[in-house]
Amino acid sequence: MSTATAKWFVCALLAAAQATGYRVAIEGWRQQHEAELKAEDGWLAVAGLFWLKEGPNSFGAAPSNDIVLPAGAAARAGVFRFQQGQTVLETDPNATVTLKGKRVTRVEMRPDSAGSPTMVALGDLTLHVIRRGTRFGIRLKDKNSKPRREFRGLSWFPVSPSYRATGRFHRYPAPKTLRIVSILGDVEELPSPGYVVFRVGGRHCRLEPVVSTPGELFFVLKDGTSGRGTYPGGRFLDVEIPKGEQIVLDFNKAYNPPCALNPYTTCPVPPRQNHLPVSIEAGEIFQASR
Repeated sequence: MSTATAKWFVCALLAAAQATGYRVAIEGWRQQHEAELKAEDGWLAVAGLFWLKEGPNSFGAAPSNDIVLPAGAAARAGVFRFQQGQTVLETDPNATVTLKGKRVTRVEMRPDSAGSPTMVALGDLTLHVIRRGTRFGIRLKDKNSKPRREFRGLSWFPVSPSYRATGRFHRYPAPKTLRIVSILGDVEELPSPGYVVFRVGGRHCRLEPVVSTPGELFFVLKDGTSGRGTYPGGRFLDVEIPKGEQIVLDFNKAYNPPCALNPYTTCPVPPRQNHLPVSIEAGEIFQASR
């Protein structure tokens, strides 16, 4: 074997090893994503969403309650007293409601918009307050929900390094506020620190992310596959905020919003500037029958 042939052979082996390592890493990320979805407190456990009205909002398994819980819960568990954005839980004497494992009779409920929300439990059920725009509601999670019991896994495009795009992150002089609309019409204002330009599928593209989790850029986007293999309402992509200008957008990690799995969610809609002029056949596939 000539020296040139030997070098080519070594390079080919290294390239194959790198490709295999990359594929294994992406598949590991996808497995972790699925595990988070089907966790006891994951999106598949969401079993209800109830918007609060001013005054008392009763909850329990009896149909006469404002918030009707699944069969097996106390017929009347208590009330959520909602007044001018503040929610106070008052429990019924015959119901066992706990907070961090300890029984409570009255507690002020902090919403998710204030950070970590106050989570109360009734057996296998948990309830907490969410805020969406100007509305407040009670989100119900059930460890035994039908979507969680019947979950059979997600479907994905084959891992393709060609959809790992390296781009440039352009920072704004000061964070820009983006109005993000949800599927229910609620509007949230979130900070956007900049925009990203990159090339994928032979096209120059631009995306504008927001920050909803410290240290991460959150992309809400649509592309040519939306409604043609991927979720019609768009997809999400999370990327660590880069220290410099270079940024990597790995669309093999693009995933469907919780709305693709659960009707009790309030997913954001991709803003017009995040509609890409290219089909990105990477990441999670949408199957309506699931």
